[in-house]
Amino acid sequence: MGLSAPVASMHINKLEEALGVKLIHRTTRKVSLTEEGREFLPHAEAVLNAVDSAKASVGAGSFIPQGTIRVAAPSSFARMHIVPTLKDFVKQYPELKIDLRQSDSIVDMVEGGFDIAIRNAALNDSTLVARKLTRDHRIVCASPDYIKEYGEPKTPQDLLNHQCINLIGIDSWLFNTPDGLKKIKPKGAIRIDNGESTRDACMNGAGLTLCSIWCAYKALKTGELVQVLKEYPVESDTAIWAVYPSSRLLAPKVRAFIDYFKAYYGDIPYWEA
Repeated sequence: MGLSAPVASMHINKLEEALGVKLIHRTTRKVSLTEEGREFLPHAEAVLNAVDSAKASVGAGSFIPQGTIRVAAPSSFARMHIVPTLKDFVKQYPELKIDLRQSDSIVDMVEGGFDIAIRNAALNDSTLVARKLTRDHRIVCASPDYIKEYGEPKTPQDLLNHQCINLIGIDSWLFNTPDGLKKIKPKGAIRIDNGESTRDACMNGAGLTLCSIWCAYKALKTGELVQVLKEYPVESDTAIWAVYPSSRLLAPKVRAFIDYFKAYYGDIPYWEA
């Protein structure tokens, strides 16, 4: 910002005096946030984002997305479909920096100071604004070796006679059948909390699994996995979503991220092509 260290310290001191709390620990070696500083920071960032958004809405100020965008995303999806294109994203927006957290846990966006989160699930939190990036089509998969040894299920009901690998958090599989929706609670000895690991166990012949095509598409192309129960599509309201707190206006950097990845994936994503 072109401020000298003494001037920056003066502004921080005035802010601390106005708030009546200490925001920053200062030593001769480093400066770090206090607990109160960590609590205050995301709210301060939200104010700055709101100012940028307000300026952009009336054509004022800079339209160039800049600063740091903090993103939370599921581990497998981020590794497979976000990380490979970050190079091109920052090349297109050289004033932006990316802080990406990969976690399969649902994070508290406000408390964590995140600008945006990627979700591949049905959304229930009304405090978030959601933008759909692309669809999330799920299928039932098996390895050729498993089918050779145990046979292929012909109906959803047949799954009850097979070993199924469950992704923790998905207890039932819902199918479209000629008689309406059919819910199956699959049985199996293995439950895993990561989509890639569930896919890999399926590839290894440990059982059948419900898998997103974005996770299984390479194995499907090589023949290491095959789709079963094609005549009974999986019913799901999941999609790949970008979400942000409804209390925040859409900052230019968030808009840039959403627009870029929505165009990159497309309505029919490349993993389904």
